[in-house]
Amino acid sequence: MGPAWGIDLGGTKIEGVILEDRESAKVLKRLRIPTEAKNGYEHIIGQIGRLVEVLIAETGIKPDKIGIGTPGTIEPSSGLMKNSNTTCLNGMPLHRDIQRSLGIPVNMANDANCFTIAETMLGAVKHNVPDAQVVFGIIMGTGVGGGLVIDGKIIGGKHGIGGEWGHNFLDESGGNCYCGKVGCVERILSGPHLEKYYESIVGVPKKLKDIVAAHKAGTDKVATKTVNRLLHFFGKGFANIINTIDPDAVVIGGGVGNIDLLYSDGVWEVEKHIFNHTLDTPFLRPKLGDSAGVFGAALL
Repeated sequence: MGPAWGIDLGGTKIEGVILEDRESAKVLKRLRIPTEAKNGYEHIIGQIGRLVEVLIAETGIKPDKIGIGTPGTIEPSSGLMKNSNTTCLNGMPLHRDIQRSLGIPVNMANDANCFTIAETMLGAVKHNVPDAQVVFGIIMGTGVGGGLVIDGKIIGGKHGIGGEWGHNFLDESGGNCYCGKVGCVERILSGPHLEKYYESIVGVPKKLKDIVAAHKAGTDKVATKTVNRLLHFFGKGFANIINTIDPDAVVIGGGVGNIDLLYSDGVWEVEKHIFNHTLDTPFLRPKLGDSAGVFGAALL
C-alpha cells in the first residue's frame, strides 16, 4: 500500500496532502494555495494542477490516483456538478475535466462525506467506536450538511445527495431557503441563521460564540432563547436521521458543533423525538480538526 493523495477544493483555498498510506494519519507533505475562484472554472482546474506539480516537485512522489473533496456534489446521471457555493462549478463536468487535466484516475466526493469518512477511518469514530458499521457525520457551520458512511464506504445515493439532511423540512419559521424550499434545517440551525434570529429580536447583531457565552452567563434572555431554539430544533431535526438510519455513531463538525450543550441538552432533545425509549447513540466531537476534509479526500 503506497502513499495516499488527497485534495480539498474549497471556495478560498485548495489544500493537498500526501499521507503515508490509508491506514494512518502520518503526513508526508501538506500544502495550501488560493483557489482564486473569481478567475473562473478553467483557472480552478489549473490551480489544482499546479498544486499537484508542486507536491511532486517537493516530495519526488508521483500519484497514480487522487481523491478530491468538493463543495457541492456530482449528479450521477449527468456527471455535472450541483449544489456548490463556488457557483462557477455548477453545471460543469468537473470530474471529467480534472481527470483529463491530471491524466490519472480521480475519485470525488463532497466535503461532508470526506469529513465523515476521515473521522470514521482515522479520527473520532476509530478511537471511540472502532466497531461502528454505520456512521453519520454532521456539518453545522455556515450551512448544514451531512455524510453517511456504511462499512467504510461513502453512501452518495442515486442523486448524489446521501446525508443532505440540511435541506429536510424542519419548521416554517426558517423562511425561504436558497434551494427553493421553505423551512429547511439549514435555515434554522446554521450559524448565520442563529445569529439572524437573535438580531431579529434585539435589533443588534451578535456573533454566535458571544450569544452562547451570554446564555451561559445568564445575562441575556434573548441569547438563552436563541440557544434553546437551537437545541429544540436540533432534537426535532436530527431525530428523523436516527429514526431512518439508526447509526452506530454520530460525529458533529463545523463551528456550531463546538457548542458544548449539543452533546448534553441537544442529545436529550433528540431522545425526546426518536422512536425508542432510550438514545444510546454516541455523539462524538471530531478529532481531526481542519485536517478532516483533506484526509477524507485521500481516503477516497
